[in-house]
Amino acid sequence: MEYRELGRTGWKVPVLGQGTWGIGGFYSKDESKDAEAIEAIRLGIELGMAFIDTAEAYGGGHSEEVVGKAIADTKAEVFVATKVSPEHLSYESVIRSAKASLRRLNVKTIDLYQVHWPNPRIPIRETMRAMERLVKDGLVRFIGVSNFSVSELEEAMASLAREEIVSNQVEYSLLERGIERDMIPFCERERITVIAYSPLARGKLSEPDKHLSKDEADALRKLAEKYRKTPSQIALNWVIRRPIAVAIPKAARVEHVRENAGSADWSMSPEDYELLCRVFSRRL
Repeated sequence: MEYRELGRTGWKVPVLGQGTWGIGGFYSKDESKDAEAIEAIRLGIELGMAFIDTAEAYGGGHSEEVVGKAIADTKAEVFVATKVSPEHLSYESVIRSAKASLRRLNVKTIDLYQVHWPNPRIPIRETMRAMERLVKDGLVRFIGVSNFSVSELEEAMASLAREEIVSNQVEYSLLERGIERDMIPFCERERITVIAYSPLARGKLSEPDKHLSKDEADALRKLAEKYRKTPSQIALNWVIRRPIAVAIPKAARVEHVRENAGSADWSMSPEDYELLCRVFSRRL
């Protein structure tokens, strides 16, 4: 598995990680598929996708518990990221949320702690002050944000006294390319990692004939045949082609984990990459 530097930290993470939205439940706890999810996460780690992203909001916190069980006793070095919810961005709430996430994950340090969504009712300076306290106390290694605009990201960066924002987790796929207008150029200049969530557009890119226009579906299928890959693997490889980006596709089943892993460690030609950019240009 290829690794890339996270921001300008010197710390490297896999270009493909594992998202966990829906694992352990969506908006409330659901234990019915825990065993299958744990198996999938562990397989992903074995295949090199040892970057796990979760959030306190997923499954009412149960997603973090599932991740904690999946990474327990593993010999691999796993990079664990989680997120604090927008209603918990006051100073004391951030501290409490981080400590609760640490307990559920059963880890001593959260590798990447992210603000899940901005909250205009709580000053970002207050939130970042709490984030820096967590880093100082050794409870968090790096600070990130999620779903921030360029202006919100700039404000968060300016609010930090000692640390840096190392990443912004945003939606990015062949079907959702809006961040190419301003966010990607900004992150490239500032050396901030773009963590792409929903890189398969919530499954739409896995079934191109059902969800895409004819020219889009044809392009994906022709490249899949050329490279002996699936449409999903072509779409994921396109996302991680950008040096500033890593992707966190969610897979709760082992067959999907194996498929996702096959998206890395190879590159389509520059001509084929540009072909996809042109065919999917209306998604900008």
